[in-house]
Amino acid sequence: MIDDFISELQRIIKETDKQKIQEAVNILFDAWEKNKTVFVIGCGGSASTATHFAADLSKTILVPGAKGLKAMALVDNIPLVSAWINDYGWNSIFKEQLEPWIQKDDVLVGFSVHGGSVGEGVNIWSQNLNQAMKLAKETKAKIIGFSGFDGGAMSQMANVNIIVPVNAEPLGTPLIEGFHVVLNHLIIASLKDKIKNYLRSYEI
Repeated sequence: MIDDFISELQRIIKETDKQKIQEAVNILFDAWEKNKTVFVIGCGGSASTATHFAADLSKTILVPGAKGLKAMALVDNIPLVSAWINDYGWNSIFKEQLEPWIQKDDVLVGFSVHGGSVGEGVNIWSQNLNQAMKLAKETKAKIIGFSGFDGGAMSQMANVNIIVPVNAEPLGTPLIEGFHVVLNHLIIASLKDKIKNYLRSYEI
């Protein structure tokens, strides 16, 4: 199992689409430059990655003397999330939080192992992600997706969907969730570097 896990990680690193990573960095940089807000969502293990990413966007990218980036994870307000679930069900928890806030050119970032099921009905997972992405598209906000397997609904709805190239269990879910955290740190480091280079260009 250990050898298989490490071998798969090495393959994932080689096969992950670097161009899409750069596109995600560019979208986040544009949000920083235009003073837009980044909203981050995810369920289960991806909820913790959403919180982590929002924290890094708020703090880790900071360059001394420069403005920050407005970012929030919609999984963090437990009283609000549980109230929505209690009164209206699970599917609308992100959409309803977004509606009063999201504006054109804001960014919605979603973390999901499968990327959400296409379609509606019973036995369909992550419709809360789908509803939030639909609202973002209607608002003309940008969408960045992090998924695995075939990318799910995120592949159809996101401006950029970074798919961790894993197609089978039992290693699929832990590899995808783990590599999403790696991508989190890579994108944060790249974004901070891009901001630094931008600021240097104005010092010359």
